[in-house]
Amino acid sequence: MRLAIDRVSKQYKNKIAVDRISLKLDKGVYGLLGENGAGKTTLMRMICGVVKPDSGTVSLDGMDVGQEAYRAALGYLPQEFGYYPEFKGEEFLLYMGALKGMPKAEARRRAKELLELVGLKEMGGRKIKAFSGGMRQRLGIAQALLNRPRLLVLDEPTKGLDPRERARFRRLLRELGKESIVILSTHIVSDVEHIADEILIMKEGRLAYQGKWEEKNGDLEAFCVERFEEGADE
Repeated sequence: MRLAIDRVSKQYKNKIAVDRISLKLDKGVYGLLGENGAGKTTLMRMICGVVKPDSGTVSLDGMDVGQEAYRAALGYLPQEFGYYPEFKGEEFLLYMGALKGMPKAEARRRAKELLELVGLKEMGGRKIKAFSGGMRQRLGIAQALLNRPRLLVLDEPTKGLDPRERARFRRLLRELGKESIVILSTHIVSDVEHIADEILIMKEGRLAYQGKWEEKNGDLEAFCVERFEEGADE
């Protein structure tokens, strides 16, 4: 399994959001770090087919990002995921399952399984408008996992989660990374420091660092700050 990103670029008016980034990612967990405006969200949106690159290509095992088979293999949690406040938790997951083309019986089984996995088993029959922010975020994580994705892209997934929930989520990602490609973008460095197989650091639309963190000694957050100050590698 391989995600191939080949020289992708995206420009908005006078700002280059992503500048000729190339990556080849196999199974595992990848922590995507960078300051606000570094281009992380734009890169992830291109990986998910939400934004079309100005140039370059994105493919998964030879499937172009625009193909239905690619979308069927994808799970995505954006920073702000859309939900319907009048929907009940399980009802929302069934609706998302229908959008993903899942058979109804399979979607129902998977919805119940995931509600328990993310600690919302007792909330499946309640309307989303009654959920706390952390509960809504856990529901968003559940919808991203519905179709058992081979490629899972998560933008600030631990936002609103308490420390215990974050720890449980990190354990879940570690397991998912054994069979899938997981890309996790976050401002909370500790969320990726101990579970990411590789760290990717972006600065000003370019890749400033890619590597296994265990190859480095010291504090990852301090290392990130150092990279931001030094600038991207040529």
